[in-house]
Amino acid sequence: MSFAERLTTLMARPGQDNVPRDDVPWHLKYGGRAAGIVGGFFAVLFGLYNCIGILLGDVGCLVGGILQILAGFVVLAIEAPCCFIFIDYVQQAAEKADQRPYWNRAALYCIIAIPPVVLCLGLGSLFGCGLIFVTGMLYGMMALGKKGSREDMAAMASPNAMSPVQGVPSTDQHSTLMEDPDVWRPT
Repeated sequence: MSFAERLTTLMARPGQDNVPRDDVPWHLKYGGRAAGIVGGFFAVLFGLYNCIGILLGDVGCLVGGILQILAGFVVLAIEAPCCFIFIDYVQQAAEKADQRPYWNRAALYCIIAIPPVVLCLGLGSLFGCGLIFVTGMLYGMMALGKKGSREDMAAMASPNAMSPVQGVPSTDQHSTLMEDPDVWRPT
């Protein structure tokens, strides 16, 4: 792939989704991406700061700093592959990550943010990995999807909600819960 083709694919990427996700609000979509870019940058920066801990003989901070730098690079590679334009596999990895459900990205970000904080508890690791964790939480909120309509929520919250089976009012608390159509139950 030539440099011009690579540049055009990178410039076309931010505005379009490979998987249509109409139920995600725009502020969450762009907020998650922005938090990921800023979080990845600060994770790399503060990871370098934590690596200086080896001068004081703290091996845990060195390992935590290295893991924090790696986590920052992973987040930057997924959220802003244009930063790594000369590495061929980064664009392919970012496209694969965009095709996956949001909860996969949320789980990845939350999991990779924890070990550096455990190994080297300090402001640098808390702030850098905290931003990555917040990005994971934003993607988790996107995975939950859209909130129900006002009418649906009011109908489910009312004390005299109709039972879905008999069509008669029920005072049972569990009668207002909706059944999951994807779960198979024996009849």
